[in-house]
Amino acid sequence: MLTLFLGSLLFIIPHLFSSALPAIRDRLKARYGEKIFKLVYALLSWAGLILLGTSYWLTRGTGEMLYAPTAMMRHLTMPLGTLGMIMIAAGFGKSHLRLWLQNPFSIGVALWSIGHLQSVGKTAVVWFYAALLIVALADIISSMIRGKRPEYQPTWRADMIAVASGAVATVLLVTLFHPYVLGVNLMR
Repeated sequence: MLTLFLGSLLFIIPHLFSSALPAIRDRLKARYGEKIFKLVYALLSWAGLILLGTSYWLTRGTGEMLYAPTAMMRHLTMPLGTLGMIMIAAGFGKSHLRLWLQNPFSIGVALWSIGHLQSVGKTAVVWFYAALLIVALADIISSMIRGKRPEYQPTWRADMIAVASGAVATVLLVTLFHPYVLGVNLMR
């Protein structure tokens, strides 16, 4: 439980700090340099993710349950996860999706997290996806408040790449990552 808590803090705090206090973030970047700031930010975030992943790994077979999801909720996870992967992919290109949604990466992470939260009630999984959801929602809200909008000429090619990339990522997660890394067969 300590690993879950510490991992959550190490992952959430840098992200919330960066989203909620952009003026202080920018002063720290100016004082220490952007490379040092990003290095510390990345190290803290990765340490948090590793601790959260380790907690899951250690409890994957026997993890304590916070709640028992219904079978219907599990069926909604696949479309939410697929849509989430497409949105995450759209966050990297000059797509119409990115221009229209403004923050598709965080929206995708939120959808992906919600899908897992509704279908898996294990404590470690709930903590992991709740941490991701909190960070994604904070980023969406912060971007909206700041009026952060992408500006570029969109291409349909970028949209097609986002959809294809999201679909491929979903197939790889379902057929390889879940059964062989996590030990969870989603195709049953």
